[in-house]
Amino acid sequence: FWNMGEPSMGEDEPWQGDDVPSKAHRQLEQMREIRHYARLTAWELPLLHKLAKPFEPPTNAMPLRFRYTTYMGELHPASRKVVVEFSVSDMPGLTQLQKDKLIKLVGARYNPDRGIVKMSCENYETQTQNKRYLGDLIQNLLKEAKDDTDTFADVPFDFRHHKPKVFHHFPQQWILTPQRKRMLEQRRQQKLLSDQYRAQEGTLVDGQAIVEKSFIAIPA
Repeated sequence: FWNMGEPSMGEDEPWQGDDVPSKAHRQLEQMREIRHYARLTAWELPLLHKLAKPFEPPTNAMPLRFRYTTYMGELHPASRKVVVEFSVSDMPGLTQLQKDKLIKLVGARYNPDRGIVKMSCENYETQTQNKRYLGDLIQNLLKEAKDDTDTFADVPFDFRHHKPKVFHHFPQQWILTPQRKRMLEQRRQQKLLSDQYRAQEGTLVDGQAIVEKSFIAIPA
Protein backbone atom coordinates (compact mmCIF):
# COMPACT_ATOMS: atom_id res chain seq x y z
CA PHE A 1 0.00 0.00 0.00
CA TRP A 2 2.75 2.45 0.93
CA ASN A 3 4.92 1.75 -2.12
CA MET A 4 2.06 1.48 -4.61
CA GLY A 5 3.26 2.44 -8.08
CA GLU A 6 6.92 2.23 -7.11
CA PRO A 7 9.36 -0.47 -8.13
CA SER A 8 9.73 -3.24 -5.62
CA MET A 9 12.62 -2.80 -3.22
CA GLY A 10 12.98 -6.51 -2.76
CA GLU A 11 13.63 -8.29 0.48
CA ASP A 12 15.68 -6.77 3.26
CA GLU A 13 19.32 -7.64 3.24
CA PRO A 14 20.44 -10.03 5.96
CA TRP A 15 22.03 -8.51 9.01
CA GLN A 16 25.80 -8.40 8.62
CA GLY A 17 26.67 -6.70 11.89
CA ASP A 18 27.73 -3.55 10.01
CA ASP A 19 25.19 -1.11 11.50
CA VAL A 20 24.56 0.44 14.88
CA PRO A 21 21.41 -0.29 16.91
CA SER A 22 18.37 1.97 16.90
CA LYS A 23 19.37 3.61 20.19
CA ALA A 24 22.65 4.72 18.64
CA HIS A 25 20.76 6.10 15.63
CA ARG A 26 18.67 8.22 17.99
CA GLN A 27 21.81 9.54 19.65
CA LEU A 28 23.27 10.40 16.25
CA GLU A 29 20.07 12.22 15.31
CA GLN A 30 20.27 14.20 18.55
CA MET A 31 23.89 15.11 17.82
CA ARG A 32 22.90 16.29 14.33
CA GLU A 33 20.20 18.49 15.82
CA ILE A 34 22.62 19.96 18.38
CA ARG A 35 25.18 20.70 15.67
CA HIS A 36 22.47 22.30 13.54
CA TYR A 37 21.56 24.74 16.31
CA ALA A 38 25.24 25.31 17.06
CA ARG A 39 25.76 26.40 13.45
CA LEU A 40 22.73 28.69 13.71
CA THR A 41 24.19 30.20 16.88
CA ALA A 42 27.56 30.76 15.24
CA TRP A 43 26.43 32.13 11.88
CA GLU A 44 22.84 33.38 12.17
CA LEU A 45 22.65 34.74 15.72
CA PRO A 46 25.20 37.56 15.18
CA LEU A 47 23.03 38.88 12.34
CA LEU A 48 20.16 39.57 14.74
CA HIS A 49 21.86 42.70 16.07
CA LYS A 50 20.71 44.47 12.91
CA LEU A 51 17.12 43.99 14.04
CA ALA A 52 17.71 45.16 17.61
CA LYS A 53 15.67 48.13 18.77
CA PRO A 54 16.26 50.31 21.83
CA PHE A 55 13.92 49.67 24.72
CA GLU A 56 11.14 52.20 25.05
CA PRO A 57 9.09 52.09 28.26
CA PRO A 58 5.33 52.05 27.78
CA THR A 59 3.65 55.43 27.76
CA ASN A 60 0.38 56.46 29.34
CA ALA A 61 -1.32 55.71 26.03
CA MET A 62 -0.40 52.00 26.40
CA PRO A 63 -1.94 50.82 29.69
CA LEU A 64 -2.49 47.21 28.56
CA ARG A 65 0.19 44.57 29.16
CA PHE A 66 -0.22 41.34 27.20
CA ARG A 67 1.64 38.15 28.07
CA TYR A 68 2.08 35.15 25.79
CA THR A 69 3.50 31.65 26.22
CA THR A 70 5.60 29.99 23.53
CA TYR A 71 7.27 26.59 23.42
CA MET A 72 10.10 27.28 20.93
CA GLY A 73 8.26 26.20 17.80
CA GLU A 74 6.52 23.26 19.44
CA LEU A 75 2.76 22.97 19.05
CA HIS A 76 1.25 23.07 22.52
CA PRO A 77 -2.36 23.60 23.65
CA ALA A 78 -1.29 26.21 26.20
CA SER A 79 0.46 28.39 23.60
CA ARG A 80 -2.86 29.86 22.49
CA LYS A 81 -3.49 31.44 25.90
CA VAL A 82 -3.16 35.22 26.19
CA VAL A 83 -3.14 37.10 29.50
CA VAL A 84 -3.76 40.83 29.82
CA GLU A 85 -3.18 43.06 32.84
CA PHE A 86 -3.92 46.72 33.37
CA SER A 87 -4.13 49.15 36.22
CA VAL A 88 -7.48 50.80 36.76
CA SER A 89 -5.79 54.04 37.77
CA ASP A 90 -3.87 54.12 34.45
CA MET A 91 -6.96 53.91 32.24
CA PRO A 92 -7.31 57.32 30.57
CA GLY A 93 -10.50 59.35 30.46
CA LEU A 94 -12.18 57.84 33.52
CA THR A 95 -13.45 59.70 36.54
CA GLN A 96 -13.14 58.25 40.01
CA LEU A 97 -16.79 57.17 39.93
CA GLN A 98 -16.25 55.43 36.59
CA LYS A 99 -13.12 53.69 37.89
CA ASP A 100 -15.10 52.40 40.86
CA LYS A 101 -17.74 51.08 38.49
CA LEU A 102 -15.09 49.37 36.37
CA ILE A 103 -13.73 47.63 39.48
CA LYS A 104 -17.21 46.39 40.33
CA LEU A 105 -17.76 45.18 36.76
CA VAL A 106 -14.59 43.07 36.57
CA GLY A 107 -15.42 41.41 39.91
CA ALA A 108 -13.00 38.70 40.99
CA ARG A 109 -10.45 39.64 38.32
CA TYR A 110 -9.40 42.70 40.33
CA ASN A 111 -6.56 42.54 42.83
CA PRO A 112 -7.15 45.20 45.50
CA ASP A 113 -3.59 44.99 46.84
CA ARG A 114 -1.95 45.77 43.51
CA GLY A 115 -4.82 47.65 41.87
CA ILE A 116 -4.42 45.39 38.81
CA VAL A 117 -7.08 43.72 36.67
CA LYS A 118 -5.99 40.39 35.20
CA MET A 119 -7.90 38.49 32.51
CA SER A 120 -7.03 35.65 30.17
CA CYS A 121 -8.52 33.87 27.17
CA GLU A 122 -7.77 30.55 25.49
CA ASN A 123 -11.11 29.85 23.82
CA TYR A 124 -9.84 30.31 20.27
CA GLU A 125 -7.21 28.50 18.24
CA THR A 126 -4.68 31.30 17.80
CA GLN A 127 -3.14 33.94 20.03
CA THR A 128 -4.33 36.69 17.69
CA GLN A 129 -7.96 35.68 18.10
CA ASN A 130 -7.67 35.47 21.89
CA LYS A 131 -5.93 38.85 22.03
CA ARG A 132 -8.65 40.39 19.86
CA TYR A 133 -11.31 38.95 22.15
CA LEU A 134 -9.63 40.45 25.22
CA GLY A 135 -9.30 43.81 23.48
CA ASP A 136 -13.00 43.84 22.56
CA LEU A 137 -13.91 42.78 26.09
CA ILE A 138 -11.94 45.65 27.61
CA GLN A 139 -13.55 48.09 25.18
CA ASN A 140 -17.00 46.89 26.25
CA LEU A 141 -16.05 47.21 29.92
CA LEU A 142 -14.86 50.78 29.41
CA LYS A 143 -18.03 51.59 27.49
CA GLU A 144 -20.17 50.27 30.34
CA ALA A 145 -18.05 52.08 32.93
CA LYS A 146 -18.59 55.39 31.14
CA ASP A 147 -22.34 54.83 30.91
CA ASP A 148 -23.88 57.15 33.51
CA THR A 149 -27.29 55.50 33.33
CA ASP A 150 -26.36 53.34 36.31
CA THR A 151 -23.19 54.25 38.18
CA PHE A 152 -23.39 51.32 40.63
CA ALA A 153 -22.83 53.83 43.41
CA ASP A 154 -25.23 51.91 45.67
CA VAL A 155 -23.35 48.63 45.10
CA PRO A 156 -20.58 48.05 47.67
CA PHE A 157 -17.16 46.70 46.77
CA ASP A 158 -16.84 42.94 47.18
CA PHE A 159 -13.26 41.76 47.69
CA ARG A 160 -14.05 38.43 49.33
CA HIS A 161 -12.32 36.63 46.46
CA HIS A 162 -8.97 38.14 47.41
CA LYS A 163 -6.95 36.42 50.11
CA PRO A 164 -4.11 38.74 51.14
CA LYS A 165 -0.73 37.11 51.53
CA VAL A 166 0.99 37.49 54.86
CA PHE A 167 4.69 38.29 54.56
CA HIS A 168 6.68 37.43 57.67
CA HIS A 169 9.76 39.54 58.27
CA PHE A 170 12.88 38.03 59.73
CA PRO A 171 12.99 38.80 63.48
CA GLN A 172 15.58 41.37 64.40
CA GLN A 173 16.40 39.38 67.54
CA TRP A 174 17.62 36.45 65.41
CA ILE A 175 20.21 38.42 63.48
CA LEU A 176 23.71 37.20 64.37
CA THR A 177 25.41 40.42 65.32
CA PRO A 178 28.94 40.28 66.81
CA GLN A 179 27.49 40.96 70.26
CA ARG A 180 24.97 38.12 69.91
CA LYS A 181 27.70 35.75 68.68
CA ARG A 182 29.75 36.46 71.80
CA MET A 183 26.69 35.90 73.99
CA LEU A 184 25.94 32.54 72.33
CA GLU A 185 29.55 31.46 72.66
CA GLN A 186 29.49 32.31 76.38
CA ARG A 187 26.32 30.24 76.81
CA ARG A 188 27.95 27.28 75.08
CA GLN A 189 31.01 27.52 77.30
CA GLN A 190 28.87 27.73 80.42
CA LYS A 191 26.83 24.71 79.31
CA LEU A 192 30.03 22.75 78.59
CA LEU A 193 31.50 23.58 82.01
CA SER A 194 28.22 22.64 83.69
CA ASP A 195 28.16 19.26 81.93
CA GLN A 196 31.77 18.58 82.90
CA TYR A 197 31.06 19.42 86.56
CA ARG A 198 27.97 17.18 86.61
CA ALA A 199 29.93 14.38 84.96
CA GLN A 200 32.54 14.55 87.71
CA GLU A 201 29.83 14.37 90.37
CA GLY A 202 28.05 11.54 88.56
CA THR A 203 24.79 13.43 88.18
CA LEU A 204 25.01 13.84 84.39
CA VAL A 205 22.53 11.65 82.54
CA ASP A 206 24.30 9.74 79.77
CA GLY A 207 21.70 8.61 77.25
CA GLN A 208 24.04 6.23 75.46
CA ALA A 209 24.95 4.49 78.73
CA ILE A 210 21.27 4.09 79.62
CA VAL A 211 20.55 2.48 76.23
CA GLU A 212 23.47 0.08 76.62
CA LYS A 213 22.31 -0.93 80.12
CA SER A 214 18.79 -1.54 78.84
CA PHE A 215 20.13 -3.86 76.13
CA ILE A 216 22.13 -5.78 78.72
CA ALA A 217 19.09 -6.11 81.00
CA ILE A 218 16.96 -7.59 78.21
CA PRO A 219 17.09 -11.39 78.43
CA ALA A 220 18.35 -13.19 75.37
